[in-house]
Amino acid sequence: MVSLLLLFSSMPICQAKLGLGEPKVSCIEFYLHDLLVAEKPTAVIVAEANTAKASPTLFGEVVVVDDPLTKGPELTSKVIGKAQGLYAYSSQSELSLIEGMNFVFTDGKFNGSTLTVMGRNPVLHKVRELSINGGSGVFRLARGYILKQTYSVDLTTQNAVVHYNVTVLHYRGILISISFLNDSMRRKFPCVVLT
Repeated sequence: MVSLLLLFSSMPICQAKLGLGEPKVSCIEFYLHDLLVAEKPTAVIVAEANTAKASPTLFGEVVVVDDPLTKGPELTSKVIGKAQGLYAYSSQSELSLIEGMNFVFTDGKFNGSTLTVMGRNPVLHKVRELSINGGSGVFRLARGYILKQTYSVDLTTQNAVVHYNVTVLHYRGILISISFLNDSMRRKFPCVVLT
């Protein structure tokens, strides 16, 4: 446990020694299409409590997603990635979800990079905020937040289009494991980075 605490407490020092500098801020805007009813659904109910359908908040229902992310609100707009993960109806008193997913970017300057998002989504609020817990590729060491708003929803199918405004702080380097270094190399190179 002590070694883990030492490792995490040394990360800011490692960032400074490696010249990662200040975090870069990126702002990204896109639309997510959550399609429960479609020729090829992108959201699928995978678990459901016995009482979920009788609950006005669908409490106990779990949905796995592979939703397209597009530049514009139309499904025919340019696809820039996918949201892959899950959400669960997690409140007995209001329509609220707990969400955990990765935004996998497949186009543009963020191609091949991901953002990991987690948080509470009270669906009927006009604006909801979720946290960014990490990422990969250009989003290494990422942290930040997302503001999301429902753009449209079909009450019959529950298909929805959601507008996302993302603000993310990240570094350019990659911190990699130093477990392969011997003790003298660790003293000389406390962190190793590839760019």
